[in-house]
This record gives sequence, structure tokens and C-alpha cells, in this order.
Amino acid sequence: MAIPEEFIQELKSRIDIVDVVSSYVSLKRSGRSMMGLCPFHNEKSPSFSVSRENGFFYCFGCGAGGDVITFIRKIENLDYVESIKLLAGRAGMTVPENGRNDGMGKLRNRIYEANREAARFYHKQLYTPQGRQALDYLRGRNLSEKTIIHFGLGYSPSERFELVNYLKAKGFSQEELYAANLANQSKRGYPFDRFSDRVMFPIIDLRGNVIAFGGRIMSDVKPKYLNTSDTPVFNKSRSLFAMQFAKNKANGQIILVEGYMDVIALHQAGFENAVATLGTALTNEQAMLIKRYCDEVIICYDADEAGQKATQRAIDILRPTGLNIRILTVPSGKDPDEFIRSHGDQGSARFRMLLEKSGNDIEYRLAKLRAGYNLNHSAQKVEFLTRAASLIAGIENPVEQDVYISSLSRELDVQKDALSRLVEKDSGKRNRQRRREEQRRISTELSAANDRMNTEKHLNLRAANAEEALISLIILNPDTAVRLRDKLRPEDFITMFDRRIYEILEKRLSEGLEITMADLSGSFSTDEMSRIARMLASHPRENDPDHAAEEYISVLREEAGRLTPEKAAYADNDTIMEQLRKMKEKKR
Repeated sequence: MAIPEEFIQELKSRIDIVDVVSSYVSLKRSGRSMMGLCPFHNEKSPSFSVSRENGFFYCFGCGAGGDVITFIRKIENLDYVESIKLLAGRAGMTVPENGRNDGMGKLRNRIYEANREAARFYHKQLYTPQGRQALDYLRGRNLSEKTIIHFGLGYSPSERFELVNYLKAKGFSQEELYAANLANQSKRGYPFDRFSDRVMFPIIDLRGNVIAFGGRIMSDVKPKYLNTSDTPVFNKSRSLFAMQFAKNKANGQIILVEGYMDVIALHQAGFENAVATLGTALTNEQAMLIKRYCDEVIICYDADEAGQKATQRAIDILRPTGLNIRILTVPSGKDPDEFIRSHGDQGSARFRMLLEKSGNDIEYRLAKLRAGYNLNHSAQKVEFLTRAASLIAGIENPVEQDVYISSLSRELDVQKDALSRLVEKDSGKRNRQRRREEQRRISTELSAANDRMNTEKHLNLRAANAEEALISLIILNPDTAVRLRDKLRPEDFITMFDRRIYEILEKRLSEGLEITMADLSGSFSTDEMSRIARMLASHPRENDPDHAAEEYISVLREEAGRLTPEKAAYADNDTIMEQLRKMKEKKR
């Protein structure tokens, strides 16, 4: 969709990047910028910076960066046009529809529409004779009519062409049905329903769009549960079932369970802050999504071996986010849904008691560890304490460390100092390992050896650094940028990535247009915008931008004079001819 330049400029004037980011991240002033914990990776110390003055954000930890549009694209998993629409709605504006949707944007809209129609179709099928078994199943799980409607539950018929024919009659093409993963393709090339004879659970995003489905089979066919595969609107590692409801009911706390029915049973019982992953183990992206809406997570997975392993993995992913973690173990190996149903009218009250008694993740892990040792046996006692010390060493808070050291020393009748030394020894190993990893990261970054964005940078390190400084200078100093146009040509840039950035900047300058970060967002991917933000973060405003620009241009000219035959392959014809001329002059 071609969005008019005037609209983008008006939107820029109404949207403040700090206000937008603050609705997702807690920010505190630090000098001229705002700092907070990055929403795109797990961290304990703030490395996420937002500059209102220059209109960009950048994380010094993971490298995520860009303008306010890029931020919305990344955090809401939207494309460029959808992000513009979201920001426009926030600003009380309407995006003009005088352009054509781009191919991917149009496809995403069609997938949303197809999913919405599919959800309606499945829900209606639940009340047909062929959907009777599915409806009886849901009612047999004590779900009320209100709950069934609230979650939009449905049924996919056993006939494999019912949904396909319904959606085709609504005007959807088979390519759109494949893209939405609502249909599969037969060996003869015909589309047929992906879901068949299943209770259907619509998966809805935070904005209310149906983005995918989960289905539970009504027969003995495997798999028992089937989910939509990843599509242009759905990524299972970034979504959580019922988060669209839970985010408004969290009140600082989210309950994390394993399955759809556990979530639905908990919501019906009054625990509307429950969510579930979508058939996979918890991911970092899901952990960061949870962190946006609460301070504490209660993990309530099944008590079987698989559930306990999943709990351990979830703790490892959630703890680096800084969230408080508690573990709720349902008695007798039951899951939350079964536990609530088994206690009838008292189910809700009994589950609330379990919530209140749930311990934190360290207590849980120590208890699991303790269960594997005979603490009356000296050798096993020593081994347990060694592993317990390693667990405690992973706690960042020294006060929290001291609490567990004191508790264990009293419980097992060992000297606190001895246990403290074990913890300090393990902490030292961890710190040395972190320093080595950080040194390797910095070394790799400085050499640009693994730079996947600008693959030529490691061959032209000095020139590429000068190019990046120039790009930053141009964006931050538009007046200087105008004066540079006669002195700096795109061909002067040695690396193709930086040259492309300058070509877009130069074109906008020649047309008298602005060149802020928001003006560039439509021309670059989110990863490319992150790189440009990194340039700005690494090269702040110059006191004398004109003089600095002259120096950077001189570096480019010096480096162009040192082009090797291998590097010359990246250069333009004019640059190569200039090199040949200089070589001839030297021979004379």
C-alpha cells in the first residue's frame, strides 16, 4: 500500500517514540536518553535506549533498533503497513486508502479474513448433528454455553472438503487457503481441509484477529492435537493461547499451563489470567510477551515426567527476564482442568489454595534435587550440597543467595562459611565464563568477521566504519547532509550495503524530503533498521559535523586507493578506472 508522504509526516508529528515504547517497556531517564530492560531479549541490567531527540531506539545487548514504526513491527509482529495503521489509530488518524495493498500485506489481510470465516464455520458446525459428539465432549468437561461462546469453540467436520467449499463460496482462492494453512494439497492438486473431526480452538492475537487454530481429534487417529503451522500471520513461538483475555486480567500475575482445556477450565473457574503455549516448549519470545503484562509467573504444568522437564526448561527461560517465578504442583498428578472438575463446586476455592501455597522456583528446584539423594549418606550429602551451591550461585540477588545458604546450612548441619565458599567458587567460574564470552563477542564484532548484514565490512573495515559514521552524521545533521551532496556520491561508498543506505538518503535529499529514522522505515527491513540504529548509537552528534564529514570522506578516498583486485570486484567502473590511473602514475 502506497502511503502518502504527507501522511507519514503528519503521523510523525503526532507520535512520540518514548510514549509508544513506554506502553510496552518501563523507561527511566539516563542523560539525554531513556533506558529500560529490552523487550526483545532476556536481560537483568537495562541496555535498551530510546532517544526522543533523534527518534530511534537501540539495544546495546541484542542489537535490536530502529524508529517507532520498526519498534511496533518487531513487538507486535506486524508488517510495515499494519504498523502504520496501528500507530495511526493511536494518534486518532485514518490511513488513506488511495494506494494498492502490497502483495504480502494483501495476503495477510486475506488470511485474517479467511480465519475469521473459518472460526464462524467451525462454531456453527458444533451445533449440527455431525458436531454432536464434539459438543457432548465439551459439555462433559463441564464447560458452560457461555464459556464455549466466549472462546469461540467449534468443530471441524470429518468430511475433508466442507470448509474448503464454504470458503471458496465466500470468494477465497485455494492459494489463500494454503497460505492460511486451512487446507492441504492432495496428490492430484486439489485442496482439502487441514482439520477433520476435531474440536476446534481458535487462537487469537492481542488485537482480536483469529490467527490460527488448534484441534483435538474425536477419534483414535494421531496426533491427538493438531495446530496450524506457521503462516504469514502466525508464529507459534511468539503466541500464547488466551493472552488476548489474560493481558487485561493479569493484575501483575500470569498462570502458565500446558493445554487449551486447562486454560479454558481456569478461566471459567475465575482465573482469567491463565495462558498456554501452543504445543511447544516455552520460548524466549513467549517469555518476553508474558513479561510485558506481569511481574510474576506461576508455572502449573502436569505432574508427570514430561511436565516436570517442561517446568525446568520454563524456569531457565523465565528467570533471566527478571520475573518472579512460582511453581504450582497439582496433587495426585492431575492437571488443572481435572483437579477443578474433581472438586465440583469447591474446585475454584481448592485451586486458589494451591496458588497461595505455591513456592518459588528455587525452592522447587532444590526440592527436586534433594529427592535424588540420601542425605543420611555422607558422600551423597556432599554431592547434593555441591549441586545445590551451583544452583544458588545462579541467583543474582546476594540477599536471596544468603537466605538459601543459611537455610541449607541449618537444615543439613554444615558450616555456613563452607557452603558460602562453594557458592563463591561456582560464581567465580560463571563470571569468568561470562567475561570470556563477552570478550569473544566484542572481538568478533570489531572484526566484523560474522557480519551478515554488511558481508563486505570485514574486507573494508576502515572504510565501512567511515561509511557508517557518515550515514549517522547525515541523518542527525540534515543541513550538513545537503552541503555534502556535491562532495559525496553513492559510488564513493565501498560496501554495497552502506551505499544502498546512502542512495536512499541522497534521493530523499534531492527531492527536498526529510531523512529521519521514521522516513527510512518503509525502505528497509527491521534487521536493516536495527543496523542503522546501531550506527546512530555508535556515532552520536558531532560538534563540527562539516569538518567531521570531510575527514570521513578523506578516509573513503584513501581506502578506495588501496582497493585490491578482490575488493575491486565490489567497486563501480568509475572507481576501478580511477584506481588504474593512480597505478599507472605510480609506475612512472
